Amino acid sequence: MREMIFLPIANHLIPRIKFFEYGRFLLYKLAGIHIDGAALIYGPLSIRPFGKAKNIYIGKRSFLNTHIRFGCPDAPIKIGAYCQIGPGVMFETVMHDLQTTPGETRATQTQPITLEDHVWVGAGAIILAGVTIGEGAVVAAGAVVNKDVAPRTMVGGVPAKLIKNLQET
Repeated sequence: MREMIFLPIANHLIPRIKFFEYGRFLLYKLAGIHIDGAALIYGPLSIRPFGKAKNIYIGKRSFLNTHIRFGCPDAPIKIGAYCQIGPGVMFETVMHDLQTTPGETRATQTQPITLEDHVWVGAGAIILAGVTIGEGAVVAAGAVVNKDVAPRTMVGGVPAKLIKNLQET
């Protein structure tokens, strides 16, 4: 019920003025998203199926740009602290079986998605079920991530592959 009230308000009724951007996360929190401390969320967020905001966890001081999609019917999506999520990123916790039985739809299974702290996901990337992205990793724009990403690495492409190792600072 809370999601039905506060998600549309946060997504569409709060003006796109910098002052309001810093408080928008409170409305998402009221909608049922678990947010640790303050986060900067531009929105709108798309959460499917409706009523599953409770499956989303966002760490403190993380930034989510515009038009982020969360597909999380049963498995959680956890975004660590100090993460940066580009516009148009999709998180999909559901996958369909490759095998099918004639006369039946394909079976589905869900697996969680985890982004550790200080992860940067570029615009339009797709993060698929069962993926963990390690601390300090970078996902290039447009990448499709279907396997775990090691900490402090950069991945990109379809499917995402290692581009380079990043130095610790």
